[in-house]
Amino acid sequence: MPDSPAAERILDEAGVRALVRAVAPALAELPLIRVAEGWDNVTWRLGDDLAVRMPRRALAVPLIEHEQHALPLLTPALSGVGVRTPLPLVVGAPTAEFPWPWSLLPWLPGRQALGLPRADNTSWAGDLAVALRALHVPAPDDAPHNPVRGVPLSHREDSVRARLADLPPSIADPLERIWRSGLAAAPATESVWIHGDLHPGNILVDGGRLSALIDFGDVTAGDPAYDLAAGWLAFDAEGRQQFRRAAGDRYDEQSWVRARAWAAAIAAILAHASDDRDDLRTLGFETAEELLKDE
Repeated sequence: MPDSPAAERILDEAGVRALVRAVAPALAELPLIRVAEGWDNVTWRLGDDLAVRMPRRALAVPLIEHEQHALPLLTPALSGVGVRTPLPLVVGAPTAEFPWPWSLLPWLPGRQALGLPRADNTSWAGDLAVALRALHVPAPDDAPHNPVRGVPLSHREDSVRARLADLPPSIADPLERIWRSGLAAAPATESVWIHGDLHPGNILVDGGRLSALIDFGDVTAGDPAYDLAAGWLAFDAEGRQQFRRAAGDRYDEQSWVRARAWAAAIAAILAHASDDRDDLRTLGFETAEELLKDE
């Protein structure tokens, strides 16, 4: 696949300071450094305790808006189980220099789980299950809508099969079997809040414990099985055992079958990750390996 799409709007340090100065003048002179840039957003660290998050292209604007809408509703339940979120402290309005909404956030301690040895992740597998139990509650009618996350698996049939067709048969064939098992499973009977992009890059750990879930741009209402796919994205067999044990009887067996199918779909998608994201491509193939081990 091609590299990440080009940014459609870029602010330099002076431009970001101007945004901050308009909403919080006392913060505008704190140290400021750009720390992350993905497909959709760019993040600047402001001082020791804050961050500025803004879209880098027009397609990402709804993602920022979804975070601004949903995180005030979701944060109390997650903080109640000791998991932090990037709850916006200030919702930045568009300006003449930057025509999109943006957020001033807390800087959350910890490191991304992406790239950590899977064996090390077992220590926080139970934490993640507890966090998902807190998150997966009925969503209101005005919850953000996402057409591809947490939907019935049949809605993604054509897309997933197209990805599988480009993989080596040694990987594609077992992933297709897992995908078919999910299609044959009983459909979801609930529509709950889901994170919608729960891979190790959006999980922060600190001292061997889950410290935060980040990047809620794809948050939506849907099948909780979509988030449960993290069991294969983040953990080895022992970690998955801990993850499922801590989930208890919250999810039925059919949910886990659908979750495994979603993990197969996400593995196929990540295996096609852009040429400048070797870490995500590696995660895709590692996830496929974990799924094959379970077979």
